[in-house]
Amino acid sequence: MPISLRSVIPVWVAAAVGAIAVGVFASSAPLAWLPVVMAGAILLTFAIQLGVSRKEGFVERIAASLGGALVILAAATLVLSLWASSVSGAN
Repeated sequence: MPISLRSVIPVWVAAAVGAIAVGVFASSAPLAWLPVVMAGAILLTFAIQLGVSRKEGFVERIAASLGGALVILAAATLVLSLWASSVSGAN
């Protein structure tokens, strides 16, 4: 696996795990916690990329990490907002 994927995929996994955790544990206001997960993804991205110690492709790796995390969290936002509207409509 190339170094770029080894440094990008952990951020995507962390974003997915964070989105699932928000859906499970923050049932009262899940949409308020997704930006916190994105902030964590940003911090994790920079920690990983600075730990890689390679200048080549730095911006591309950061863009791939954060772009993927953003797509994952946008999908989670859609799912959680639809779920919240269906739950509030049932009550």
